[in-house]
Amino acid sequence: MSMKLVEFPLERPSRQDQRISRRSLLTGGGAALALLASQRVPTLQAMERAAMAYSDLKITEIEVHDIRVPYHDWAAYEMNHFYGPTRRTIYVAHTNIGLTGLAESEDRASDESLKAFVGINPFHRIANDANGFMDTALYDIMGKVLGMPVYKLIGPKYRSWVPMKAWTVSCSPQRMANTVKKLASLGYTWMKYHLSPFENVIDQVEAMQAVAPKGFRLHFDLTMGGSDDHPFDLLEKIARYPIAGCFEDPLSGDIEGYAELRKRCRLPILAHHNPVRSGTSVQMRAFDGYIIGGTVGSASRLAGLFALTDTPFSLQKPGGTILRAMALHMAASFQTCYNHGNTDTETWSTDVVKERLEPVNGVIRVPETPGLGLTLDRAELERLKKLTLPEQPKWIIKTRYANGAMMYNLADPKESIFMVRPDVRRLITPSYNAPVTTEWWDPDGTPEFARMMQRLEKEGMVLERP
Repeated sequence: MSMKLVEFPLERPSRQDQRISRRSLLTGGGAALALLASQRVPTLQAMERAAMAYSDLKITEIEVHDIRVPYHDWAAYEMNHFYGPTRRTIYVAHTNIGLTGLAESEDRASDESLKAFVGINPFHRIANDANGFMDTALYDIMGKVLGMPVYKLIGPKYRSWVPMKAWTVSCSPQRMANTVKKLASLGYTWMKYHLSPFENVIDQVEAMQAVAPKGFRLHFDLTMGGSDDHPFDLLEKIARYPIAGCFEDPLSGDIEGYAELRKRCRLPILAHHNPVRSGTSVQMRAFDGYIIGGTVGSASRLAGLFALTDTPFSLQKPGGTILRAMALHMAASFQTCYNHGNTDTETWSTDVVKERLEPVNGVIRVPETPGLGLTLDRAELERLKKLTLPEQPKWIIKTRYANGAMMYNLADPKESIFMVRPDVRRLITPSYNAPVTTEWWDPDGTPEFARMMQRLEKEGMVLERP
């Protein structure tokens, strides 16, 4: 089939079309949400014309590759202890015209879900929510067919440079400080991490504050509470430091509590694991911003809601350069996607594509070449398929309180949530600001380690008097 590259105009909606009053949002309910879709009508109409022009286009085959990706040396110790070696699945979707699309996921998709894509025309899946792991491949193909970057298939372009933060895990204050220095040298100006009750957050902040360049900020993820801290008191103590930037999910699902907390806290309160589809929290102005993921379809609907209410948000797409590229294209075309997004890309020493989307002063340029703007590195893909990385064995969290008491817990990379929410084991309610210092006790072959492992397997947690 002869393919001619054509570009369909994507009309920008007027400011009048984008605005909606708070009263109409509150009273309109479903009608207001329906109005959000109208902002994307020009884009959808263009895609319908594209589907007609390329009606014979179809996916013929999907390659599936399971890979291991090594961490950078400066991040490997911490990341391996939390999660073990990184596993990813890479998908290469082939079409009957020779073009391919790239996608990736953390968990391998089922054969049944993959078969559902063979034979389809990518243009028939515009803004579809089903099987979101192939979203990037479909848009990658459509962009290449039309000779335009992915962001032009989503909506009007609002920015050419997208803010992107780095991410790490909670560890000792000195290791946290070293990570801040490294990330700042790589061009990042924000760093996100989940607080852990096994480290004192104030000690961590002071160590990072001492080495951070001026303007560097921290994003504190409190993983929806689970500690005995008074939320406002804890946030107020952290907010006193210039390096403190924002807080994510400090409470559970208490929308009214969030609205009150937002009034009292001087730093932004962001929502991630909180319901936004109904629009209730947006109506109540319970948050300063939101963190979302999902497919182009689901994210576009929320982006419309946020645009109509002038609500900032960011995209979180944990993954490598393929998902980072998709996040950049989506953020470029979402009006109020002002906040720094994040992926895992900065922690990995290599990837399956040749391009590296790295920040300059905290922002990354949106690719302007067709599709995602990425080129598959077939040789590296094959190498990573064969790569063997050592598994991180279970280890012991050895915590000393200021009064001399000792606490021991069993850590398992397959249960990483325990590191940030130890209350999931229903053994103790912790605090993020307890006077503690922690060592990570790796298997060392000593009788002492073996005895403590036996006790932990039996008792769950060991707490000893000084």
